[in-house]
Amino acid sequence: MNTFKIVPITEKFASKIRNTKRDNFNNEVIEEVATGYGPCRVSLQPFVPGKDIRLLLSHSPFDINNSFNQPGPVFIHKKEVRPYQDIHRFPKEIKADKKNFPLSLIGYSNDQKMMITELVGERDVDQLISEIFEENPMVAYLHARNSEACCFICKIERVN
Repeated sequence: MNTFKIVPITEKFASKIRNTKRDNFNNEVIEEVATGYGPCRVSLQPFVPGKDIRLLLSHSPFDINNSFNQPGPVFIHKKEVRPYQDIHRFPKEIKADKKNFPLSLIGYSNDQKMMITELVGERDVDQLISEIFEENPMVAYLHARNSEACCFICKIERVN
């Protein structure tokens, strides 16, 4: 049974960024050759350093502008990419590369209050997501973040 779904940044949003070259904070989007693995926040696939062209922008994954709002830098591919499809499993390329993608999961309530924070470490992220939702009914959704850079990777919603 599926207990969660992965929600990447939408291709519609990414297309707007690519076309306007401005983020939602009216900052100019920066284009560069990938120097790190990312990942792309649409496809949730790692970048190929030295090859892929990526766009750097400021992004807030929140709907409510309150004290927990955490806008920050994220990357998307310069070219159009297919949005992440295997939504009931955490992206295997990120999951398998704990060195380049150290993960934290942060749980929020429906009114966007931070309820829980977990470092994934060596644990299985899919199992940990399910456990957090099972053990914490007040957690409406999670954000996966890089635990070193603190940048947003994707949203994870409950499936009831």
